[in-house]
Amino acid sequence: MKIAFVGKGGSGKTTLSSLFIRHLAASGAPVVAVDADINQHLGAALGLEETEAAALPAMGERLPLIKDYLRGSNPRIASAETMIKTTPPGEGSRLLRVDETNPVYDACARLVELDGGVVRLMVTGPFTEADVGVACYHSKTGAVELCLNHLVDGPGEYVVVDMTAGSDSFASGLFTRFDITFLVAEPTRKGVSVYRQYKEHARDFGVTLKVVGNKVQNQDDIDFLRAEAGDDLLVTVGHSDWVRAMEKGRPPRFEALEEANRHSLRALRTATDATYGLRDWERYTRQMVHFHLKNAVGWGNARTGTDLAEQVDPGFVLGESPLATA
Repeated sequence: MKIAFVGKGGSGKTTLSSLFIRHLAASGAPVVAVDADINQHLGAALGLEETEAAALPAMGERLPLIKDYLRGSNPRIASAETMIKTTPPGEGSRLLRVDETNPVYDACARLVELDGGVVRLMVTGPFTEADVGVACYHSKTGAVELCLNHLVDGPGEYVVVDMTAGSDSFASGLFTRFDITFLVAEPTRKGVSVYRQYKEHARDFGVTLKVVGNKVQNQDDIDFLRAEAGDDLLVTVGHSDWVRAMEKGRPPRFEALEEANRHSLRALRTATDATYGLRDWERYTRQMVHFHLKNAVGWGNARTGTDLAEQVDPGFVLGESPLATA
């Protein structure tokens, strides 16, 4: 299952995504965690030292390797250089699976041991001084989008992506790549403004969106979020001594997390697992192609000197058993 955590900066989405990752790992589930935020904090939230987090291999810097591997023997893709972030798979493409060994994971993922389990952690890489004035952060998240386009996952497998703050993911089709999106919102007008934005942009794409209220102190906070988000409000999370200790670099064992917050994490997993029955691989593939053609016309054809529409395999449908039909 593919899960996104989104929200405005400072909402606590990285903290909540790290708690959810720990919760899944503690059950023994295979997990790939991806830090796609411009501020790279997921590694630290999962217990890495600052130097360890800084040493994680950046996906954006290994994009040529990622493209070359995923291209495989797809005859519709002339070269890895002509692949862009939205390039869809077709017959001959290599696909990624959550619980396997492959060159992309070898180059871009590192195993992180958590009490109760192990996860693969991948990071887009930070926005550096060298990028200022010459690059867009979407060039970093492009590696994530390309991998998700070629990812096949099943029930009981989880890919958790800590997204960049705000609604930046709407600059591409990345927001449609998930089974469920958890929007972390504080009980303030600013806190719910990103929810309204996300809800509006995602309305026509079948995005499953649930709100996680964070930093909730009392019933009035809950009532405010319920009035703003209605049935989209799934759970709320309040103060956590466990999280405060974790932020100080001294987290107790995960089993010591407060029961109320453990209950919220169980609710997130239940909501995630429930979306498996809603999967529509044909729509998923169709949306992938839609955004690829849109990006091709907007900038991709000019950038690559190629008609990128030719990369689309009209008979291919991504799925747990990918189909190519005449």
